[in-house]
Amino acid sequence: MVKEVIENVSFSKEIANKSHGPGSALKELAVVQDADRLDAIGAIGIARTFTFGGAKNRPLYNPDKPLMTEVADLEGEAYSEAQANIPPTYDHFYEKLLRLQGMMKTSAGKARAEKRHIFMETFLEQMRAEISGKD
Repeated sequence: MVKEVIENVSFSKEIANKSHGPGSALKELAVVQDADRLDAIGAIGIARTFTFGGAKNRPLYNPDKPLMTEVADLEGEAYSEAQANIPPTYDHFYEKLLRLQGMMKTSAGKARAEKRHIFMETFLEQMRAEISGKD
């Protein structure tokens, strides 16, 4: 069981392998996935995202293209290819982080994710306003 949890906890593994979706029978996997995803969203998730982007020398955003405002529905290889092209840090919110609330498995995880998701949306709205000079 521990091996199965470790091998299947990641976001990319889940979008590539739908067998561990919301109906997964392994409760331990659901709990660990929710905990991992809660760490990735909200205020701490935002800080982690920009820390990682800076450490990898990723641009904050691409001034030559419109800022994303809709969640990208990338699955499996399409998600992997998008990440291989070194996207701006801003795009990571729309390619992954804003999808996590809908992937929560437990009732406790869903409740916590809702508040953190709203915080990320508010942050991104403010970021777009500042970038565009409309703040």
